[in-house]
Amino acid sequence: MCQVEEEYHEQLERVDTPSASKKCVKCKEELAAVVIRAGDAYCRKCFRESFIHKFRAMLGKTRVIFPGEKVLLAVSGGPSSCSMLSQVQEGVSQNAHKKLRFFPGIVYIDAEGGALGQCKEMRQKTTSELCDMFRSTGFPFYILPLEQVLDLPGSVLTPSPPSDQPGSVYKAAVDLFLQSGDSSSDGKAEEQECVSLPAVQESHTRLLQQLIGSAQTLTAKQDLLNTFRQHLLVHTARTRGYSKLMQGDSCTRLAVKLLTSISLGRGAQLAQDTGFSDCRYGGVTVVRPMREYSAKEIAYYNHMFKVPSVVIPNLDTKMPDKASIQRLTQNFVTKLQADFHSTVSTIYRTGEKLQTAGRGSSAAEDAEALALCCRSVKFSEEASALQATLISEQLSQSSVKPEPPANVGQCCSSERPCGGAEGTGDCCRSSSHLVGSLSSRDHEATDLRSLLCYSCRRTVRDMSSVDCLPQYVLSVAQRRQNRSAMKEQISEFLLDDA
Repeated sequence: MCQVEEEYHEQLERVDTPSASKKCVKCKEELAAVVIRAGDAYCRKCFRESFIHKFRAMLGKTRVIFPGEKVLLAVSGGPSSCSMLSQVQEGVSQNAHKKLRFFPGIVYIDAEGGALGQCKEMRQKTTSELCDMFRSTGFPFYILPLEQVLDLPGSVLTPSPPSDQPGSVYKAAVDLFLQSGDSSSDGKAEEQECVSLPAVQESHTRLLQQLIGSAQTLTAKQDLLNTFRQHLLVHTARTRGYSKLMQGDSCTRLAVKLLTSISLGRGAQLAQDTGFSDCRYGGVTVVRPMREYSAKEIAYYNHMFKVPSVVIPNLDTKMPDKASIQRLTQNFVTKLQADFHSTVSTIYRTGEKLQTAGRGSSAAEDAEALALCCRSVKFSEEASALQATLISEQLSQSSVKPEPPANVGQCCSSERPCGGAEGTGDCCRSSSHLVGSLSSRDHEATDLRSLLCYSCRRTVRDMSSVDCLPQYVLSVAQRRQNRSAMKEQISEFLLDDA
């Protein structure tokens, strides 16, 4: 036990923290220009080489993107996605070592402009800055408003057939691509293709604001915005012929996303939401090559090598720390990271160990994906939180059955009016109509929630009305309800799976 008057003759050794005055840990010659982590001090040249090597090594060791494929880069204007765009632009250049052999395209979804109700001049200013950045790359690019999500077809929620390309044929695909002369002419044919922000109807903007505004909490608003942005990204990749969708989620962002998903009840989706690849959409695979970079590392690289980015306000800009679960989790992780430098890496490495159960699902099960998150229904059956919620709802509905007033439909008739005006709610006819309309709305909401996971149910429950949802979500939900009812009617004529 430590004593107050005890004297220590031997002094404790102090660990020297790395600083910019020390030598580079890689070349051991130049002075360090940046310190990423404790013990990782790099000079300018070595830091750039390490940054580039990490990006290309991530794509090389996973072997998810095959030579000659079309890859759509989802650029939001932030530091991480712009740094990803810079790496791809340098990687596909003719003089690049270990050249990237895919054909990239760029897509930007103007989500915050419509959701926040920004004026046309402000939205046009933001898109013009992004257009100048995208044109300098020479890649085809598409700038789309989030209002287009209201006109999406129902097929966006149905996983398309996956492209079966085993990793064993990757080397053969590389050799075949090199023998074909790099096929650079195909990529040049698309360089002139660009779609700037089209004219947006005010009615669509009002419907989008009504959709986001129907959510009572900022947590539900952000969840809806991210969900519909992802739907539009996947639909754009499918219609434009891209088989991969590359997103710029950093290590810090994925650590925050992991804890946020657990808090929102998306534990069964963690492997897909934070892993390198996400195959839930079938023919379009989402990849995250920036997941090895921390936000600090990306910020240093962009500052040192002049990588441009655009600052775009979002829903939680200038909001307090406890405004939403997403913002609260982000502040918790970043503040903890400031005092304990291994916080983000520990969370990230823990998420790396997660794997999706039931990879061998059939095509029929994949077709019955949930209506919003596009996750297979098979996983939701094992979710204990969802089962507990369903049991609680069933018990509460069976114990409490609201009944209309006894005089409704009895006192009022053509011969014996009750004396109340029908339009004011004093008449029993108006009360009966009101009870019927409320029960039908509750029934529609219950039918929709039966096709959602636990987290999506919480989001829909926070909405004032499910009628604000896009038509493609409601149509898919209705079609699957009809399919389930038909299957139940003919169930006794069907053979068991065994």
